[in-house]
Amino acid sequence: MVGHMRVITLENPANTLLDIARHYDLGYNEITAANPGVSVWLPGLGTRIVVPTEFILPPKPWVGIVVDIPQRRLYYFPTPRPGRAARVVTVPIGIARRGWPTPLGRTRIIAKYRDPSWIVPKDIQQEHRSEGDPQFPSYFPPGPGNPMGMLAMQTGFPEIFIHGTDRPWGIGMRVSHGCMHLYPEDAAYLFPRVPVGTSVRIIDRPVLVGIRGHQLYVSAAPAVSDYPSARSYGTQAVAALSRLRAHLPGQLPEPLPWKQLLAAAQARRIVPVPIGPGASRVERELAALRPVAYKLVPYGVDANNAATPPLAATQP
Repeated sequence: MVGHMRVITLENPANTLLDIARHYDLGYNEITAANPGVSVWLPGLGTRIVVPTEFILPPKPWVGIVVDIPQRRLYYFPTPRPGRAARVVTVPIGIARRGWPTPLGRTRIIAKYRDPSWIVPKDIQQEHRSEGDPQFPSYFPPGPGNPMGMLAMQTGFPEIFIHGTDRPWGIGMRVSHGCMHLYPEDAAYLFPRVPVGTSVRIIDRPVLVGIRGHQLYVSAAPAVSDYPSARSYGTQAVAALSRLRAHLPGQLPEPLPWKQLLAAAQARRIVPVPIGPGASRVERELAALRPVAYKLVPYGVDANNAATPPLAATQP
């Protein structure tokens, strides 16, 4: 597992949950799931907001880029330098709309493009016409209004890119036609660091099990309908814990908490839930966290394009 949970309180009532999510590199799905009942657009001055920046890593191998579609997260495992510890960079993504599934499996980054243009495929043009948008362009030139963003990495899957977006508030939603969308600032971070040839593995794993110290955790994201599975959430959770035990023989607490595992999987909470002997409720752990005042100004409507936002908006 990586990261840790945070709690903040708003000191600027103009901030939305989307502002909070973007600042902490979270998607819409994550910030709303962690704060049920909180208004997305008007959270309110002094509102206590959970910032779920704790993540269970995807199944091994931890090499190159791993994208977990239902978790709506990309993980980049750069090759460790000699004598240096292994690292992981994780960012939220916008995933494909219903009917446009991203291929699962293994591929590579085969090319990178700065300031790409976009010739809109015929099927996407037809979709917009059928939805009452006959003026949708067939070509987008480079620039902050390009749906491809300012930076794009092409995978070996036909017409599938990992790229920025001109609608960053859609990160964490189902918004693409198969590509994986990044916040512009995340695209700017990854683009120079991910070399052509980097392996890419795209998986469908809604249920993850991880361990920190001697504490087990479960995260269960909503399944994506384009990847139907005959396996129940409980079955997937058992398989995930079995894989973890195989990777860490003799290191998991015994006896394994199978009943708590099944209950946590069925609850379908994307925020990691502790299970096992001595595990406390997530709500109790969050209540014990000391909130930090969030004082930054909102990103504003001018930031809803493909350009990287001002540095001040992204500083902690």
